[in-house]
This record gives sequence, structure tokens and C-alpha cells, in this order.
Amino acid sequence: MTFFRQDEQLEHIATAILETTWEKYPELVRDRTALTWIVYDPPYIVNTGGAISAEEFWKYPIRGYSYRGMNRIYPASIVKLFYLVAIHEWLEGGMIPESEELHRAIRDAIVDSSNDATSLVLDVLTGTTSGPELPPGPFETWKSQRNIVNRYFQSLGWEEFKTINVNQKPWSDGPYGRERAFLGEMMENRNMLTTNAVARLLHTIIGGIAVSSARSQQMMELLKRSLNPTDLVLAINDDENQVTGFLGEGLPEDAKLWSKAGWTSQVRHDAAYIEIPDRKPYLLIVFTEGKASENRREILPFISRSLASAMENV
Repeated sequence: MTFFRQDEQLEHIATAILETTWEKYPELVRDRTALTWIVYDPPYIVNTGGAISAEEFWKYPIRGYSYRGMNRIYPASIVKLFYLVAIHEWLEGGMIPESEELHRAIRDAIVDSSNDATSLVLDVLTGTTSGPELPPGPFETWKSQRNIVNRYFQSLGWEEFKTINVNQKPWSDGPYGRERAFLGEMMENRNMLTTNAVARLLHTIIGGIAVSSARSQQMMELLKRSLNPTDLVLAINDDENQVTGFLGEGLPEDAKLWSKAGWTSQVRHDAAYIEIPDRKPYLLIVFTEGKASENRREILPFISRSLASAMENV
């Protein structure tokens, strides 16, 4: 059972938007799309600055809709959200020491989506490093250590986390040495997430209960995105701003956005918490798969724009 109940109104709206999207962008096929949409009704329990305890937070019913929400998909840089929560859990528990260099890496991994920064974060989380291939014995130990993040999320006992895999570093050119061996001959051990799993993780962050209220606020600060055209104009053709060509591009200028995007030549994803004046706040996670096309940068903004407009009547 998911943490939200499937809502008939949201299903009707989202289904119509998806049908229109598939018609407008036929290169985006149905079985290469996944979406999870959560709407928050008053009294609002998210973005409260940690005013609600975890025990109280989980008592509030949540409504939403998901399309292929439990289908495993390669997440690209969306996985960095899971490493963000895990590193704060480690820091909060005193498992690793605070350091300026670690916080610089955490910031760059989320704000700039740096793969190099994420590499350091995962090394610190797991006590492993990249390098040449290892003999069988040491390699088994290395693999066990690298899976510590998986074990942490599995220990939460949440249905949405049962099938995820979050033990690989993101790469610009690809893995080598022990990292390539760990990935598997057919890349069978690559990172895999679902839009429902990402939704639940973001739900805890914006709810102020991921690790602690103070830690959640630190995470929110890193996820905050500017929609000011002046801030985006210099990077209008640059994926790195995580707004242009993603869900944020489809929002009105007076909206507020907290998000993490992920992309390769084969996937384009975004996970966002959105607040628009006079509308209910909501979570939207969209995963799309398929080879690069001329329209690939238009799809997520189109879905976001359509859904933001529909929120006027939700």
C-alpha cells in the first residue's frame, strides 16, 4: 500500500494531461512514462518549518495519483535525493564528522547536480572508493559496504522502497575498474527508482521529518530553485539550472519551486514540490525514457504547465 490514496478527481485530470502529451509528443510512448502527483489539502502539513512531529505527520490522509508509479526506472541524478537524506542521517547520528569539504560536496551535488561531488558523498556514506578491480574477497567486502545506503532505506520498512537500488555513483563518461564490475556485465546493478519512491522521500523532506526538522530545512534550502528570468537567462540552453526544460519551466513566475532533475541522452526526469498562489501545494514527479529528440526539452514543461493550470480547479 502506498502512503497516499488514489484520488478519482486527480486521476481524471492527470489521465487527460498524459493522453494529450502522448498525442502531442508521440516519441514519448506510454510504457516509457511514469508520473506521481500528490496534492496537499488544508490543513497544510508540508513546508511548515518542522512544526509537526513525525508521529502527527503520518496521521494526515494524503490524496494523489500515479501512473506506472511502482515501475523501476533508471533515475539518473534523481538518486542524489536519496544520498542527500542518507548523508544527513549519518551526520545527525554522528556516524561521520561534519566538515566544510563534505558540505561543499553536498551542496554542489544538489544545487549544481555535480557527479564529482556526488562521488565524494557516496564515498563518505559507504567508506568505499573507486579504483582498479579488486580480488574476490576484498571485492565482496567492498560491495557489502557500498550497499549500506540500500540497507538504510530498506530498514524504514516502507513499501515504496522495497524495489529501489541506490548503490551506484552517477557518471559523466561511465564507470571503470571496480565500479564497472559492480555495475554488472549487463548493467543489471544500476540505480533504479520509482516515481512513488521519490514522492515518498520528497514528502518527508518537505514535511520536515526527514532525519530531523533542522536537517529537512537544510535539504529544502538546497532544493530551492529560482524562477526569476534574470537568474535563468544566462543558462537558457543549459540543463544545469534544473529549471529550463524541466517542470519549473512550465510554472508561472510567482510560483515557488523545490526540485531535483535528472537527465541523460536516454532519460529526462524531474521531481518537484510546487507552491502557486491561490492554489493548493503539490508534489509532481515525472520520469520519461527515450532517445533524445528535438522535442525532449518541451515535454516536462508541457506536463507541468498543463497540471499547474488544472490546479485552479482542484
